[in-house]
Amino acid sequence: MKIALAQLNFHIGNFESNSRKIIQTIQRAKEDGATLVVFPELAVCGYPPLDFLEFRDFIRKSLSCISSIAEYTQGIGVIAGSPSFNPVLKGKNLFNTAFFIRDGKTAGVCHKALLPNYDVFDEYRYFEPGRSFKCIECNGIKIALTICEDLWNEEDDPLYQFCPMDELIKEHPQLIINIAASPFDYQHAEKRKSILKRNALKYRLPVLYVNHVGGQTEMLFDGGSLVMNEKGEVVHQMKYFSEDYCLIDFPVKNKKPVTKKDPQKIERIHDALIMGIRDYFGKQDFKQATLGLSGGIDSAVVLALASEALGSENVFPVMMPSPYSSDHSISDSEELSINLRTKCMALPIHQPFQSYLDLLKPVFKDLPFDVTEENIQARIRSTLLMALSNKYGYILLNTSNKSELAVGYGTLYGDMCGGLSVIGDVYKTEVYELAHYINRNQKIIPENIITKPPSAELRPGQKDTDSLPPYETLDAILRLYIEMQYGPVRIAEAGFEEALVMKVLRMVNRNEHKRFQAPPILRVSPKAFGLGRRMPIVGRYLG
Repeated sequence: MKIALAQLNFHIGNFESNSRKIIQTIQRAKEDGATLVVFPELAVCGYPPLDFLEFRDFIRKSLSCISSIAEYTQGIGVIAGSPSFNPVLKGKNLFNTAFFIRDGKTAGVCHKALLPNYDVFDEYRYFEPGRSFKCIECNGIKIALTICEDLWNEEDDPLYQFCPMDELIKEHPQLIINIAASPFDYQHAEKRKSILKRNALKYRLPVLYVNHVGGQTEMLFDGGSLVMNEKGEVVHQMKYFSEDYCLIDFPVKNKKPVTKKDPQKIERIHDALIMGIRDYFGKQDFKQATLGLSGGIDSAVVLALASEALGSENVFPVMMPSPYSSDHSISDSEELSINLRTKCMALPIHQPFQSYLDLLKPVFKDLPFDVTEENIQARIRSTLLMALSNKYGYILLNTSNKSELAVGYGTLYGDMCGGLSVIGDVYKTEVYELAHYINRNQKIIPENIITKPPSAELRPGQKDTDSLPPYETLDAILRLYIEMQYGPVRIAEAGFEEALVMKVLRMVNRNEHKRFQAPPILRVSPKAFGLGRRMPIVGRYLG
């Protein structure tokens, strides 16, 4: 039989749009002669719906859409996800359900059993685990229908010792279908394929895997849906970071394995950020963006990404030189803006900065110039940017990188302002990699921006290394602490000076209050600030 796989970009709570996409794809699959069409986990309501799930009307609306979709299933089977009510007065009120619909009615359901409750996931807050397992049947083919983590039973993880497939295999299925909402990070695709391969080999069955694609605020879904044969070989790979549709002939035994390699890390990060910006704006009906253009690498990369995602005509950078801004920062910013064809505005802050100093002089008396005056400059800039945002409806893009956010190298209500943090999950060393990738075909970001020593330019001759270790060292320590969750002893054993390790870790913990007030951060790493890293603001533990 022919099976259609539909990797689509859904919008959380936009039932009309989501249902329309599903119905249009069902019609397309019918025209293509498909027997079955498969959509991702919770496709009808979008993922993750979070506390929308606490509104009974939200669940009723989702189930109503399932009923409407059923009207279009004459002669074709449809697998689509939606929350459903738990009819038993025991446990949570809801299931995370995959509906198998055919000929106008529900012919089978699968309730997700292994509910993720880590990092960005909090499904056990809302759902009751499924505890009964039965294959579905379509055109005489028995299918083991599973939902995302129901195949992610890791043998070394005591939480996942039970596997729904161990029950489903008793019914002798001929195929595994897994519908998923598996978010992107730059190393997740390999892990995902490894998990699917292990299941294919263990149960000696082909696997059809259908994932979400698109940005849902900070959570990004990369797609990458695939077909794997019983040998664990990928015989069809769907696109990353864009919607896709394919038609598969079952059985899949005679298809040759895919030889094309997945994109490299920095390309994945680049494409994920482009998609994240585009969907953050598109799904909220935002049209235009602004950002402060300093002449540094961070704002240059964000401007380049935003221009690609939204169109250069919709991005309005602003240069705001202070008395300490270098001439080359201004000329570099102008060159970048010309290269990207953006309309760049200049609003020098010399006069307002001096006005603040004059106003505060009787209070500050003869106290020396310090971080106070530096932060005043940053806050003047954010005031100007937010004024433009209010007046013209621009969304302010934050340009802080992960290294800065980690150690508090940023100003609250200054350069930490914004509606969206574009590179807040990208370390400084990775920002340079992104710059080189952006310049891969032509010079967009001027070479001087890439090669000059990084500086906030908030006082004469300032460099980032005045208060921070070199970024290569800093980022290596931060990765071990944040991503790997190593303590100070283990990090020092990895070859770093103990005093430096303690200094960096204290800076990370001491600045949790700043990150708590940061804009939503596009997640591209296995452990991003925000939803996936919830630390107590007043905590003192270093590990």
